[in-house]
Formats: sequence, C-alpha cells, structure tokens
Amino acid sequence: MYKGFFSLILHAHLPYVHHPEYEEFLEERWLFEAITETYIPLLMAFERLDRDKIPFKLTMSLTPPLLEMLSNVSLQEKYIRHMEKLIELASKEIERTKNESPELHELAKYYKKEFEDILNAFIEVYKCNIIEGFKHYNSKGNLELITCSATHAFLPFYKDYPEMVDLQLKIGIKAFEKHIGKKPKGIWLAECAYYNDLDEYLAKNGLEFFFLDSHGFWYAETPPRFGVYRPVMTPNGVFVFARDPESSEQVWSAQIGYPGDFNYREFYKDIGFEREYDYIKPYIDRSGVRVNTGIKYYKITGRVGLDKKEYYDPKIAFETAKNHARDFVTKKIEQVKRLIDNFEGEPPIIVAPFDAELFGHWWYEGPKFIEYFFRELKNQDVISAITPLEFLEKIDKVQIVRPAPSTWGANGFNEVWLNGKNDWIYPHIHEATERFLKLSKKINYQNKLHKRALNQALRELILAQSSDWAFIMTTGTSVDYAVTRVKTHLNRCLEICKWLECDKIDVARLEYYESLDDIFKDLL
Repeated sequence: MYKGFFSLILHAHLPYVHHPEYEEFLEERWLFEAITETYIPLLMAFERLDRDKIPFKLTMSLTPPLLEMLSNVSLQEKYIRHMEKLIELASKEIERTKNESPELHELAKYYKKEFEDILNAFIEVYKCNIIEGFKHYNSKGNLELITCSATHAFLPFYKDYPEMVDLQLKIGIKAFEKHIGKKPKGIWLAECAYYNDLDEYLAKNGLEFFFLDSHGFWYAETPPRFGVYRPVMTPNGVFVFARDPESSEQVWSAQIGYPGDFNYREFYKDIGFEREYDYIKPYIDRSGVRVNTGIKYYKITGRVGLDKKEYYDPKIAFETAKNHARDFVTKKIEQVKRLIDNFEGEPPIIVAPFDAELFGHWWYEGPKFIEYFFRELKNQDVISAITPLEFLEKIDKVQIVRPAPSTWGANGFNEVWLNGKNDWIYPHIHEATERFLKLSKKINYQNKLHKRALNQALRELILAQSSDWAFIMTTGTSVDYAVTRVKTHLNRCLEICKWLECDKIDVARLEYYESLDDIFKDLL
C-alpha cells in the first residue's frame, strides 16, 4: 500500500568511562546525563506509543562500551546517587525560586518531578539496567538493535592489521550477544568509517548490513542507480544503506534544523554555571569544576547573548515539537512522491541516521519530537516506518556496488580523527598493536596466567583504539582526559606485553589493572 519507507537510525554510544577508584568522577557524568536526558526519555516515549497502540519502528546501535557501562553495578549505584543529589538540588531550587519569579518556581517544580520520574523508572521499571527496556521493544518488533566495533575504533586506521579489525568486530559481536541475548544482524561502523574490502570482514563475522554517509554512494566505483534511496550490496555480499541528506539538514542543521527553534530549551544556560559557587558546590564536580546540572530555566529566545534569554516554557516547547514532527512527516511524504517517479515501481527508502544523544541531551525536546513523529505518521498512507532488516526482506533485486571510502565526520573523510592535534597517537597505537598481535601468536593459551595477562593487554589496547579520544582532541573538549586515557592504556598494554615476553608476570599489578579497566570479562 505504501509508496515509500522511512528508517530512523539512532547511534547510541559513549566511550568506556569507569573509575571505581573514585566515589565520583567528572567524566562518568557523560553516561549519567545520557541516561537522564536521552535513554530513559526515549524509553518513556516508546512506552507511551506502545500504550496508545501507535505503531513505531526504528533502529538503535547500542555500542559495546555503552552496554558494558549500563550493566555495570558500580555505575548503576553511582547513577542513583547522582540522581538523588539532583532531586535534592531541585528541591532547594523550589524553595529559592519562590522569591525569584513564578516562572522559575514552576520550572523548578517541573524539574524535580522529572528527575523523580526518571529515577523511579530506572529503579522500579528497569531494575537499574535500562538495557532491559531496549530489549523489551526489540522483542516486540518495534526496535531493531545493532552492534558496533568493540571500542568504537576507527577501523580504516587498522586496515594494515586485519587481525585487529577482525578482533574489534568479534569482540563487539560477542558483547552484543552477551547483553542482548542474540547475535546482531547489522552494525554501525564507528564514525560511519569505511575502507575498501572492510565488507570482507563484516561478511566473515555474519553481519548483514551497515550504514554510510551519502557520499559513500555518490563517489562509489559505480554510483548506485537509485542514489541513496535504495540499499546496495558490496562485492562480499553485505548490504549498505546510505544517509538521506535532506533529513539530516532538516533535523540536524545548525542553521535551519528544528532544534534551533527559539522556543526550545537553551542548552548553554544551566544553573551549574550561574548559581553562586558555595550554593552549587555540592552538586558540581568534587574538584570544583562547574558542570551542567540539567536544570535550565531559559529558552533559545533568538540570536542573542546568554544574558538576554527569556524563560523557558515546556508546554510551548512541546507544542513546537509537535508542529515540527507534523512538518517533518509532510516533508517526507513530499520527498517520497518526488522520488517514486524515477524508481520504476521500486519503493524508495529514506534512511535518517543520527547520534541518539541529539535527542534529549542536545535537543531537550527531541524524544518528544520522535514520539510525535510516529503519532503523525499513523495518519497517512504514503510512507511507512521500517527497519533496515524488514526492508531487505521486501526486495528481490539489488545492485552490487563497491562503496567509496568515507566517514560522516566534518568534510566527509578522515580529517577529524587524523590531524595536527591528534596524529601523534597513531604511531604509538600501531606499535602496541603490532607487539600484541605478535605475542598473541606465540603465547601458550593453556597457561591460564599467560592467557589472563594477554586478555588484559588486549583490553588496554582496544580501549586506546577508541575513536572518541582523537575526536575529543580535535574538538578541544576534555583534551587532558583524552590524552591521559590514550597514554595510560598504551603504557599498561606495553607493560603487560613486556611481562609476557620475559615470562615474569606481576600478578598484583595485573589484578590492579583488571579492577580498573574492567570492560569485557572474556576476550580470547
């Protein structure tokens, strides 16, 4: 019945940050903010859609580092303490704003209830592990879950080490299977980074599809006949979907995208930076560094300074999100009608991939937008939401194409992850990679201590390979932390390799590293 299809893809990822040696650690807030502002609000939106019998279909990548953190008991306990402090802060704000303004007072009460609802959902509904929520909608057929490489490694930089590429994929698949309970059919390549013949390793590991940015199709060896609006198959038999540039611009563009509407909440004006230091000190980082609390009283307002922002109104903002969702559905219908004239009876698919954290964290109203989108989609018969796997089951012919090497980073290729700010890390990572691979071929796997040490060396190596550290160095946020992480993991990896080469393993030191860098319990 439908003339075309729409596939929403959310890439949920954070680098592995767990510091059990500290009661609180600044960068662990990345996870806590994502749970509070993106993951639980999305699950709540799914719950409302399900309750109202509104059909919805989307795909999410839950990367291995994120799965490991979400299931980590220590981080779960820290998250509960984090939320309890936010609720305490919101309670203080309720009292304080009584004498400031009625608008702020109502917003303080709004935030307190929101934090309480989120914490209640975390503890009572999801039993402290929100992976169960995503699994629930996966089992119901609403949510297709896919994996990623083990630590979100930028795989083109390891193409000279095929064993390492294979290990990154194998570990990622194994972690997904452990947490989700089944093997993944699809993969999100970290940074959508592709190089020629990577599909060989995807096929070898049983992966059936992945995603690329638009120019991965546009600059292919033979450009696809239907552009980015039909999947193609690589020479090694793996399907590829490409990003729709129109959807990206409409939702993500800093200039014309929906999140920039003046009624939406202003991200950069938070009481963590505005309240007097002694008052806010118990609720920011223990080192005294000011951080976002999530209590934000102002809307974007316009292209004005932060001191000229007006009070935020959630009701108006959510009504705006509803109107934007309606507009987005209208635009997708118009887009399908334009496309079908050149598709010879074959239905087009519009693929819209985004970072999950755009919805909720950066764009506070984003989860509501997604909910309203599916509610609006129900009221028409031109376009249907679908998952990539479901779409593949509908087609009986496909073009074989060799996609172009590409990424979805700025300017489309590798420069975000290889430039003058971060290029120094790769000779060291490659040296450690070569040393580890050489050792892995010599080790006696029957020796349990040797195998255990090699496992820890691998943990340290793949943690250093995370693309996040190079990205952070480029963007200039938390650079010292990213540099420290790369150096620390490489030093530990090389130290353990030296133990193995000399057959003198420092068991106490090994146990210490295992307690700190505790991702992936079983590797080799």
